[in-house]
Amino acid sequence: MSETAAISTDSSGLQMQFMKLLVAQLQNQNPLEPMDNGDMTAQLAQISSLEQLEAINGHLSDLRGEAVGFGAALGAASLIGRQVTYTQADGTAAAGRATGVVQTDGTFALVVGDHVVGLDAVLGIEE
Repeated sequence: MSETAAISTDSSGLQMQFMKLLVAQLQNQNPLEPMDNGDMTAQLAQISSLEQLEAINGHLSDLRGEAVGFGAALGAASLIGRQVTYTQADGTAAAGRATGVVQTDGTFALVVGDHVVGLDAVLGIEE
């Protein structure tokens, strides 16, 4: 029967796995041929590099999310003053002039009369 171990990819999990591996290597090394300090230093450098790459990846994901939000804000703002046709909550179509943009729950929506209209509900745009 084979067992599959779950592998953690967060930095604290990687550090713990690395430390367990390092301790196992030290415990099981041949006393007549101890582990080379250069090898140990190289392994420490690799885990440090991996942690830094993980942090960079997280920052890039945050930037990508901000860029998407900025693009949605610009798209919504470009509709101000235009006549839009949209689907209401009850499924019927309605039309009106977009007079503003609001942000609700991290998404941008148009203000059309007394209604807040999500960009995904917009069916058509006229001048």
